Amino acid sequence: MSAPGPAGRPVLRPAQLNTLARDLLEGSFPSIWVEGELSSLARPASGHVYFSLKDDRAQVRCAMFKMKAQYLRFVPRDGLQVLVRGRLTLYEPRGDYQLVLDHMEEAGEGALRRAFEALKAKLEGEGLFAESRKRPLPRFVRRLGVLTSPTGAVIRDIQSVLARRWPLLDVELLPVPVQGAAAAPAILQTLRAAYAAQRHDVLLLARGGGSLEDLWCFNDEALVRTIAEAPMPVVSAVGHEVDFTLCDFVADLRAPTPSAAAELLVPDRGEIDARLGHLRTRLQRRIAQTLDGGRQRADHAALRLQGERPQRRIERGRDRALALKLRMDSATTKRLGRQRALADAAAKRLELQAPALRLQRLRQRLALLGARQDTALRRGLQARLGLLRELGRGLHAVSPLATLGRGYAILQRDDGLAVRSSGEVRAGDRLRARLSTGALRLRVESLEPDAP
Repeated sequence: MSAPGPAGRPVLRPAQLNTLARDLLEGSFPSIWVEGELSSLARPASGHVYFSLKDDRAQVRCAMFKMKAQYLRFVPRDGLQVLVRGRLTLYEPRGDYQLVLDHMEEAGEGALRRAFEALKAKLEGEGLFAESRKRPLPRFVRRLGVLTSPTGAVIRDIQSVLARRWPLLDVELLPVPVQGAAAAPAILQTLRAAYAAQRHDVLLLARGGGSLEDLWCFNDEALVRTIAEAPMPVVSAVGHEVDFTLCDFVADLRAPTPSAAAELLVPDRGEIDARLGHLRTRLQRRIAQTLDGGRQRADHAALRLQGERPQRRIERGRDRALALKLRMDSATTKRLGRQRALADAAAKRLELQAPALRLQRLRQRLALLGARQDTALRRGLQARLGLLRELGRGLHAVSPLATLGRGYAILQRDDGLAVRSSGEVRAGDRLRARLSTGALRLRVESLEPDAP
């Protein structure tokens, strides 16, 4: 609270004045770039950096705290010309105004930085960096093209991460220079060749960290526009987490490091294995429940058909046919016996009368009657046997063994479970094929999907 002064004017204390001055400075200069020479550099054990930034006419106090200073790509020293970015504030206890920095680079990068910001603003105004034009990555990348140096540590780091997380990925190295004047045209040419080949699901542009000048090829306007025209998603992993290039802004996805890009591109094999194990357990439980239900239904059906089993019906038919045959044989024998007795009696009567011609006719008639009787008996028996065979064939047709007899087989895994679809097995699995007689041991060579 200020006290009244002469003529009623408010009187401020030094702390109040410094607070007002700080608010004014911070509100007027939220973020500014300043170029100058380092002087009076101090790096205490806290990790902060304190120095003065001067030219031939003036100087200003600067501070860069540890969280920002750890990302410096050079060792600051007195006399070095630098370009810094920060906010202007006032250190209230002493009343000194200072710059609190969030970025510092050697002054040689200043022109590049200004060119970078100008080109960035131009391309951003054209909509090349808009999130609406960026495409999502496929859930499972099958073939990845990596544009990077074939001799650097970047490709080894990427391959190591991919082999650990997802060894099924097909990775193709597209060697390009990643620094110097020839880098941007070479990368552009390789990108266009990859676009034309259409062999890759995703393209990864990767390079390790470096200065703004080292990474300048990734700010080439033609290269940025070519990435924007890509027919497949492009991932940019250039530099370290604090490095940004125009390729990062135009790419469909920006990764802080090449290793992080590899982790973003593929799933974790361990997580997939765990998920598959969970699904396998659920599937096995569902199959077991289905089989239990099928067994119960089969048991109920067996109980209902207990009195009508095919074998029992066949046995009853055979018994009936045998009884009929015995009855027919007995009847035939008795009838023939009676006929023979009558014939014998007639023969005796004829012998007494000596009617040779009549006896001959009677014998012929008797033979004819016997033949007719035998024919009738055989036809009747054959009809009965035909009916019996037809019943046997009908019963056999509904028998489970008939399906195997027609050339079909039941495929079983080693655990005894039946295989109903190709999705239940994998190439290399061993199976048992049960036939109508015997069984076969088989090995799966390949899987074929259902015809469309």
